Amino acid sequence: MSQTQKTNWGQFIPLVTVFFFWGFVASSNDILIPVFKKAFDLSQGESQFVSLAFYIAYTVGSIIYMIVSAIMGKDLINKIGYKNSLSLGLLISALGTLLFIPAANLESYPLMLAGLFTVALGFSLQQTVANPLAIALGNPSTGSQRLTLAGGINNLGTTIGPLIVAYAIFGSASNGDSNLSIEAVKTPYLCLGLAFLAVAIFLKFSSLPSHPEQDVIEEEEIYFGLDNEKKPESIKKVDRSSALKYPQLILGMIAIFLYVGVEVSTASNLPAYMENELGFTISQVTPYVSLYWASMMIGRWGGAAEAFGLDKSKTMVLKFVAPYLAFGVFLLVNFLAGHELKPFLFYAVFILVLIVADISTKGNPARMLLTFSAIGIIALLIGMNTTGLVSVYAITSVGLFCSTLWPCIFALAINGLGKNTSQGSSFLIMMIMGGGVVSYLQGMLADATSIHLSYIVGVICFAYLVFYAIISPILLKKQGINLDEVKSEGGH
Repeated sequence: MSQTQKTNWGQFIPLVTVFFFWGFVASSNDILIPVFKKAFDLSQGESQFVSLAFYIAYTVGSIIYMIVSAIMGKDLINKIGYKNSLSLGLLISALGTLLFIPAANLESYPLMLAGLFTVALGFSLQQTVANPLAIALGNPSTGSQRLTLAGGINNLGTTIGPLIVAYAIFGSASNGDSNLSIEAVKTPYLCLGLAFLAVAIFLKFSSLPSHPEQDVIEEEEIYFGLDNEKKPESIKKVDRSSALKYPQLILGMIAIFLYVGVEVSTASNLPAYMENELGFTISQVTPYVSLYWASMMIGRWGGAAEAFGLDKSKTMVLKFVAPYLAFGVFLLVNFLAGHELKPFLFYAVFILVLIVADISTKGNPARMLLTFSAIGIIALLIGMNTTGLVSVYAITSVGLFCSTLWPCIFALAINGLGKNTSQGSSFLIMMIMGGGVVSYLQGMLADATSIHLSYIVGVICFAYLVFYAIISPILLKKQGINLDEVKSEGGH
């Protein structure tokens, strides 16, 4: 692909609809957890089966993908095309929403989990396709910014998802928990199923490319028989063996597992903390769950400033304006939902900390991962050692500092993999299961101690990310890769 090629917005905009769906459903799980806990009389650990069922599906989906590809003797996505793969993933997710009908009618917790598992199974295929496709729809040098922008759309879904699902279950914020009904759960998910079907059909007949990476593959094949030193610089470092031979990928897989783990577990255990230790009702927790996921949107909107090709001064202005614009979206949707806004205004200070920290890293993925992970540790320690809304805001701010960690880890993990990049990407997607495993472990620890103290799990996750931020530049330097020339790639 030409280095001067501009972003194909006509193709990119339809693509980001799937990013929106991922965020909508993932954040809505945080509302389902306390609802199911109360309706089915579950422990905190048992309630986290919601996260476990949802995120383990990513691993199962990746394994199925690899097995099918092995049986076919060719990569599944390359065989049927990127566009068809996206549509297939959406159809699988739509089938998952149908399970909510018998699950709600029978009031069956296992069937609810099966529905969420199937929805996420479709998401697994969509994730494997959409991330590299977003990079391919324009100049490779701005691929990371496109993915950050797509991540911002993802977090628009995470912001409004809890509000819409809570409204469907409770009716309005003023109704509290009086209208709690498992029967009501099926409505928003059936509507989602119809949306999945509509987008699947739309993407099938869209102008999205079926094989966007063909040019790159062909270029590598031309020089396959040459000595490495005689190959063009762009493909010189390609190793045609397994992606698992690269230490940055192995350690990066652990990093993705723990990153998604702390991102999800922080939010999924927040409702129980606010209910059990602060006396909030389930519906009153909703705007704080929304704020957590909106924090991801706030960080990613700022991180996407460079995607629009503006000059340096305008880009810097956008880095300040975009996060507060995203914060304004959060305030607007909560105002429309009937929630009091005054408690959230002070959060603007946390956003300023994010912006300053972002600028200080100068786009270096290792430096950004180190800085934001360290701040994440500080935020959780403050949350664990304070009470009331101070602890809530400290825990919620973790969303701000998680916002750019996925692309940082992704960039560090797949750099230098060459033709094995797609394989490495699949391994990284597989590790999204950390969102379920870590949430479950924190829930079990909460049952044994307290939810307040259980956030030590997140501290441990961030500590590993600090380690990875330190060790990965060393590993990459040994392979001749200068991180000052590396930009973040990937999006979740």
